[in-house]
Amino acid sequence: MTPKSAAIYARVSTDKQNSELQLAELRAYAEKRGWVLYREYIDNGYSGGNTKRPAFIQMLEDARKRRFDLLLVWKLDRLSRSLQDLINTLAELGSLRIDFVSFNDSGLDTSGPTGKLLFHVLAAFGEFERDIIRERVKAGLENARRKGKRLGRPPASDEVFERVAIMRREGLSIRKIAKEVGLDESTIRKRLKGEAEKNELLG
Repeated sequence: MTPKSAAIYARVSTDKQNSELQLAELRAYAEKRGWVLYREYIDNGYSGGNTKRPAFIQMLEDARKRRFDLLLVWKLDRLSRSLQDLINTLAELGSLRIDFVSFNDSGLDTSGPTGKLLFHVLAAFGEFERDIIRERVKAGLENARRKGKRLGRPPASDEVFERVAIMRREGLSIRKIAKEVGLDESTIRKRLKGEAEKNELLG
């Protein structure tokens, strides 16, 4: 039987802390379980309150490419201090069929039959949260429509398009014009095309 490939994720909040203690225990534990170490992802000096950590982001990217079979952490809060981020991360790992083991959280090992249930529960929580967000957004849009509020970016004024026409006649590129007036290039092209067709008909 081919041994599982394991990735290790470690994090410390300040540069004065050392992740080596976590890593030493995790390496020894992986060896004891017969796992082959794929890579260590280490974020030094990063808070667990957000997910914008370089090693964490790289770990997820490699997980999505199925470069390892299992993620091993020293403790749950090393992965994230936000419950919602933690649920979302574990649910995603579960959907990718990547097992998760927390060394210091007794029994948190999804590589066994009982642990598989945790992934199903987390996935259900994640889907429940996404449904709630979708419903809130939908309700908010409906409420705005009922009140007569215009949704989306307001249309540009004729004065803005007069500036566009002048800059275009002066030979400026559409990209530069778009940057100057704060409009999308596609919007400018569409307007210029419409004006050209209109002038041709009147012409």
